[in-house]
Amino acid sequence: MPVEETKLITASSVSARIIAAGIVIAFCYWASSVLVTLLVAVLMAYFLDPVVSALERFRLPRALGSLFVVLVTLALLTVLGWSLVDRIDQFGQDWPQYRAPLRSAVQTIERKLDIFEARVSELEPSAHVGVRIVEVAESHPLRNAIFARLGSVYSFLLATTFVPFLVFFMLAAKRQVWHATMQLFPATERTQVKETLTDVTRVLRSYVIGTALVGLILVVTSWLFFWWIGLDFAFLTALASGLLNLVPYLGVIMAWIPPLLVGLRKFHTAGPFIGIFTLLVVLHLITANLLIPALVGWRIRLNALALTVSLLFWGFLWGGMGLILAIPITAVIKVICDHVESWQPVGRWLSA
Repeated sequence: MPVEETKLITASSVSARIIAAGIVIAFCYWASSVLVTLLVAVLMAYFLDPVVSALERFRLPRALGSLFVVLVTLALLTVLGWSLVDRIDQFGQDWPQYRAPLRSAVQTIERKLDIFEARVSELEPSAHVGVRIVEVAESHPLRNAIFARLGSVYSFLLATTFVPFLVFFMLAAKRQVWHATMQLFPATERTQVKETLTDVTRVLRSYVIGTALVGLILVVTSWLFFWWIGLDFAFLTALASGLLNLVPYLGVIMAWIPPLLVGLRKFHTAGPFIGIFTLLVVLHLITANLLIPALVGWRIRLNALALTVSLLFWGFLWGGMGLILAIPITAVIKVICDHVESWQPVGRWLSA
């Protein structure tokens, strides 16, 4: 084959791959609600599957065991959600007492900014002499917030409606789905596909169970400390702070926000806040360097650069849910790359 034709075929192949990647990214963006719902259901199914398998060993039919596990999980989530709503409602009733120190802090910052702007304006001549300023009335902020959140509320309700059914069908029809998936591939490739799916199952199950254990440790530790120092809404604050602390890199900063807001009313000295910040930083360091590598990282094996890029990419596509799903998605991509010969260099790069 002539060199010119070889170069043309190579360029066409690269262009086709770029176009295909663009189509996949566009599909992930526009179908985000469907894909996020499906991925959340998959992770929950991997988390609950050991319980269903244990019930099946006690002679309970898999469909009945799946229904029982899903109903119990929904009941637990409902009780937890109801208690959180009650705490949030109480926090909303006490909000005027928290608003005063926040308003004082904001006014102090605004005064500093006004002084800075006044000094800057003295250094340069005014460019607005003789210019007529027309004020435009702003629209109602509450109305704008409501309309802006309608789409998010609709997506959330859609997800919460479909996730239990998806989890039940995945658990009840696990063997049938596995068999049907194997039938999609030629007989010569089914052994490799089976090994790939087995590794994906191990990775996702290790990630979900390990992350749940780490989150439980963070929440319980934060709760005990907040209760010991007398912080209001100790459990609710610890739940929010502990879950935020699971976010890689940004979690150490995001976890400060809930106890900072709640503590403004009770604490008027810097000591308790220094203790809270110290505890959260220590917990984040222990989580990142000991707990996650011991419970999750040994199975996932992603390098720091790949982890950061995946968080940026999926966070850009799907927002907060993208940050939560970035690690398992990248881990599954790595497993697939490790089992496809032409993609193995990508898998090695992800774990380098």
